[in-house]
Amino acid sequence: MTDKEMELFEKIQAFELDDNSANFKFSERLARENGWSKTYTHSVINEYKKFIFLCCISDSGVTPSDPVDQAWHLHLTFTKSYWIDLCQHTLNQQIHHNPTKGGDCEREKFKNYYETSESLYKEKFGIFPPDDIWHHSQKRFSEIQFQRVNLHRNWVIPKPTIKFLSQTLFFSCLPFIILQASPTKITLQTIILLIIFRLILYSASKNSTNKSNNSSGNSGCSSCVASYDSDGAESGCGGDSSCSGCGGCGGGD
Repeated sequence: MTDKEMELFEKIQAFELDDNSANFKFSERLARENGWSKTYTHSVINEYKKFIFLCCISDSGVTPSDPVDQAWHLHLTFTKSYWIDLCQHTLNQQIHHNPTKGGDCEREKFKNYYETSESLYKEKFGIFPPDDIWHHSQKRFSEIQFQRVNLHRNWVIPKPTIKFLSQTLFFSCLPFIILQASPTKITLQTIILLIIFRLILYSASKNSTNKSNNSSGNSGCSSCVASYDSDGAESGCGGDSSCSGCGGCGGGD
């Protein structure tokens, strides 16, 4: 990083999303809405700050991973924190969120942005982005079917994997195989097998739930350098003007 970039990154790192006076903090809301652990949530927030930094320095465009995008979506609802405290007072530029317009051209554009994000991340931070937050681009732009679900009225059951289905079929048939071979021993053996089968169900369900915390989706943004006068009013360039720094970031579908 250049000295100017390092100064900007340190300011972003120091930016606090949690309001210590609030009973229900930003990180707690983000964790609840996505079913994440506290540790994973704070890791996502750290990656969100890195993404905002990449938005500021990108000459073309960058796209967030889905977990980072969820942090971004939520932060946008905290309008004063996002537009005043972050964009105006910390970044001195606007970072706009631009969802895709749809179609193959948009999908390809944002896929390229995502790959640019990964390479720029490696260049500026000296490491590859963590793969539990920044998923491979194929997953990022294929697992994009999401809906809000009321968990008070609905159960959410993960789709079983092929491995899980094959194990289920095997252990379901095993008691009948044993019954044919040795009818007198079926009672104890069946109980043992059912216990084993139940443990497998629990383990598979738990693993699927953990994996679902790393789901992928899509969205986007654009950035433009802007200056503010002493009373907070915007001056200089804005919107889609051709000033320097009017790059962009975005997502797929």
